Amino acid sequence: MNPLKYNRILLKLSGEALGGASGFGIDVSEAEAIANRIKGVHQTGVEVAVVIGAGNLWRGKQGLDRGMDRATADYMGMLGTVMNSLVLMDALERQGVFTRVQSAIEMRALAEPYIRRRAIRHLEKGRVVIFSAGTGNPFFSTDTAAALRGTELDANVLIKATKVDGVYDSDPKTNSNAKKFNELTYDDIISRRLGVMDATAVTLCRDNNLPILVLNLWDEHALMDALHGKAAGTLIHG
Repeated sequence: MNPLKYNRILLKLSGEALGGASGFGIDVSEAEAIANRIKGVHQTGVEVAVVIGAGNLWRGKQGLDRGMDRATADYMGMLGTVMNSLVLMDALERQGVFTRVQSAIEMRALAEPYIRRRAIRHLEKGRVVIFSAGTGNPFFSTDTAAALRGTELDANVLIKATKVDGVYDSDPKTNSNAKKFNELTYDDIISRRLGVMDATAVTLCRDNNLPILVLNLWDEHALMDALHGKAAGTLIHG
């Protein structure tokens, strides 16, 4: 087996990953499947931090289309990420993985407040750390939160988990001739508007030299292959 390429990763999950076939609500069996995949990575000795979205519970665009205040819609989304984080924490701990949830919005009865040095210490002690409530500020996506936390923690890579095996020049679900990219630069993502992550997140990764790896988390080999330096997904770097 090849030596590990990464020692500390930031895994970005969409909220829809917990929503099962419909993409909505919380499917506990999906949470257990994701937890099992994270457990496999954790057992290799890799330090794992997670940021999860809330698209399975709340999509702010629905409110914005009806005139809702943008900040209110974003705060609702942040609360949704806390719910998803607790579900994933429970699934991990039922599989024997010690886990901590930290929240950018203080809610001490449910989660620790986000403190960078404490988060790093948890990782060093072998705990999985789940970051909830985004950045704690409206107008920033959970993609940006993932880029921010990955940079703060000095992660080796930000892994964007999707249900496709990388980045394509068009939607492979509707275009059978879509071309997959094995590698791209940060500027490629921005200039081609490939929609992998929002421009703020990509720019933050670029400015801090944090590579982004886009892969299919539901491929049983992709994540482990990537950790051992084998070709998997699409690598976005400088």
